[in-house]
Amino acid sequence: MKKIVVTMLFAGATLLMADGAAAFAKCAGCHGTNGEKPALGKSAVITGKDAAATLTQLQGYKAGTLNLYGMGGVMKGQVASMDDAALKEVADYIATLK
Repeated sequence: MKKIVVTMLFAGATLLMADGAAAFAKCAGCHGTNGEKPALGKSAVITGKDAAATLTQLQGYKAGTLNLYGMGGVMKGQVASMDDAALKEVADYIATLK
């Protein structure tokens, strides 16, 4: 029974990572495949950034209350269609990047 529970938890985490990776695909054009680029030469590198901090920033961009590096308008457009769950998945995925 213990193996089944562990397997189910691992499978669930893997699915969330897959969703985060899929949602991150639209970010990779500016941030790089592994978040290794300063987006448009302006932002900080996001590789491995803390998930909670990233989520807070993504929520700020979506609300239109954050404008780091003058990228508020661009980022608002990028995250406008994401719901809270998708924002969290992307933030969690970014935290795993190396």
